[in-house]
Amino acid sequence: MTAFVESCVQTAAGSANRVHRRSRGSPRACRLLELLGASKSILVTTHTHPDPDALASSLALAHLLRRRLKDARVDMSIKGQIGGGLNQAFTEHTQFEVVPWDDAALKNYDAIILLDVQPGFAYSPLPAGVSPLAVIDHHSAPGRRPKCPFCDIRPEVGATSSIVFSYFMELEEQITPDLAAALLYAIESDLAGAAGMPGHLDNLALSSLTLLADTHKLYQMRHVDLPQNYYVSYAAALASAVFYDTAMVAHLGEIDSLEKPAVMADFLLRFEKVKWSLVTATNEGRMVFSLRTSAPKVSAGQMMRRLVRDLGEGGGHRTKAGGFVRLETRTPTEVDRIRTTMRRRLLRSLGIRMSRGQKLVPKSEGL
Repeated sequence: MTAFVESCVQTAAGSANRVHRRSRGSPRACRLLELLGASKSILVTTHTHPDPDALASSLALAHLLRRRLKDARVDMSIKGQIGGGLNQAFTEHTQFEVVPWDDAALKNYDAIILLDVQPGFAYSPLPAGVSPLAVIDHHSAPGRRPKCPFCDIRPEVGATSSIVFSYFMELEEQITPDLAAALLYAIESDLAGAAGMPGHLDNLALSSLTLLADTHKLYQMRHVDLPQNYYVSYAAALASAVFYDTAMVAHLGEIDSLEKPAVMADFLLRFEKVKWSLVTATNEGRMVFSLRTSAPKVSAGQMMRRLVRDLGEGGGHRTKAGGFVRLETRTPTEVDRIRTTMRRRLLRSLGIRMSRGQKLVPKSEGL
């Protein structure tokens, strides 16, 4: 073994040891296993229309519970479609064992574990009256935390997959190369567009998983073939993008995948002059929004709740947020009215005048 490789291994081992030491005073994974000790049927799930972080954290936790709880049946189930080029490609390169979603079958589980979302959130899969035993998430929320026996919510962490990674370290459970690749890609994708702001646990997860991951799998996830409609969405985002000092606003029109506004918002945030990007679109009778920021003082989640106040639902965390408003008529007039309201609320909150908008790509340059 070369000195370089040996030093890398020592770095990863040191990262794992630091996570393990930090968990001694707060053994979250051990406590979760104690609560699940008598359970015979467990459901692991996440928000509807999940992204890679939601999918990978659910997959990893289900894998961990199956190892530790030999007498329990652990199911993973997803409500809603896993759509879009990036999300779909991620699932194609990851080993998922998912049972069909059935609201009526939820009563058959002794315990439900909710990841990357909280009860009452807009995209929670659980119907009214169904409460999870455990919530594991990294999003902040207004008001009190969910009332459940186990609640591990860490807004300072950039990805729920990083939290689940810490459970493996706490329990000293091995992470397979395939699972490491899925977790690493998920953390990278959730940190994308966040202006390099991973938390301490995210950094430990990234450094450890980089050495554990199946590099071929990781390459396939990072470099996927995309359908033509993805490039149509990029063209629409660039053609409609207008920036007002430090804020960028763009609209995609009707979309077939909820991941597209998020991807475009990440992309537009990289423009050197802006610290906020808001991308709007329509999907199945709703106006949907993705908000990104690199500003250090104002949370994207808080800002999104201001934008949709009295109109719809939304939330998120420090650098990323999403929301939606249900459309009544679905006419272009209604869509334009809501877009204008969102833009005005964003600019007013940031103290920016609407009259100062500039096209990101002038028409004379080909769009």
